[in-house]
Amino acid sequence: MNLITSRDNPLVKDLRRLSQDSTAYRKLGRVWLEGDHLCRAALTRGVKPEHAVFAESLWGTAPREWTQAAERNTVLPDALFAEISSLESPAKMGFVLGAPTSKEVQANTPTVVLDRVQDAGNVGSILRSASAFGFKQIVALKGTAGLWSPKVLRAGMGAHFGLQLIESASLEHLQSLKVPLLGTDVHEGPYLHQLLQQGQLPQTCAWVMGHEGQGVSPELMAMVHQKVRIAQPGGEESLNVAIAAAICLHASATSASSST
Repeated sequence: MNLITSRDNPLVKDLRRLSQDSTAYRKLGRVWLEGDHLCRAALTRGVKPEHAVFAESLWGTAPREWTQAAERNTVLPDALFAEISSLESPAKMGFVLGAPTSKEVQANTPTVVLDRVQDAGNVGSILRSASAFGFKQIVALKGTAGLWSPKVLRAGMGAHFGLQLIESASLEHLQSLKVPLLGTDVHEGPYLHQLLQQGQLPQTCAWVMGHEGQGVSPELMAMVHQKVRIAQPGGEESLNVAIAAAICLHASATSASSST
C-alpha cells in the first residue's frame, strides 16, 4: 500500500484530470472508475485494473476483492480523495484501467450506431439499453460524446464491460456491417409497432440514433435500409434519443424472442 498526501503528486493530478475532464482518458491512455458499482461490474467481466485507489477511511475495511484486484494500491486522505472526485458524495474508492483501444467493426453483430449523440447521459443510457436488449456492439461516429468519459461511464452503470465499443468511427466503418441499418425518422417509414406485428422487423440489425437536435445526418440516412417511425399518439414532436433507442431495441429483442 502506498500512501500519498500531496495534492501535487503526479498520480493525484492525473486522477483529477481523468475524473473531471471528459477527454482526458484519450490523452492519458487510462480510464478512472469511481465507486463500488462500476468497479464490481468491471471485475465481474474479468477486467483487471492497473491500480486501485482508496480513501483512507475505507482502506482498513475494504473487501479483499478490491484490495487484491490490482497490482498496486494507493491510499489518499479523505479530503484529497474528495478533491479528485467529480461526485457530490465521493465514493471513497476507484480503479484505474488502461484505456481500451478501439476495435474493428464486427460485421454480423447486433449494433447501435451513434451519430453525433452529444449528451453524456443519453449515450450512457443507450449503452445500458443496448446491453439489456442484446445489442453487443456500439459504433460511435465522430462528434459523439466520449464513450469512456466519466459521465458516460456513470450513466452506463457498468454496461461498457459487456459491449464491443468503437469510437471516432466514420461512415466508411459502417460499410463493414453485414446487417441491415434501421434509422428512426419523424415523418417517413412504417411505424415500428406495425413492423413488429407483421413480423417484418429484422432479428439482427443496426439501429442508427442521431444527434439530439439535428437527428441522423442526411449522408447516414441515405445508407439506411429502412426508415422507421415511432407512434406518438400524444402528439409530441419528437422523443429523447435515449428513450427512442430503448423503444427500438426492445422491439428488436421482442421480435427475436417471439421467433424462437
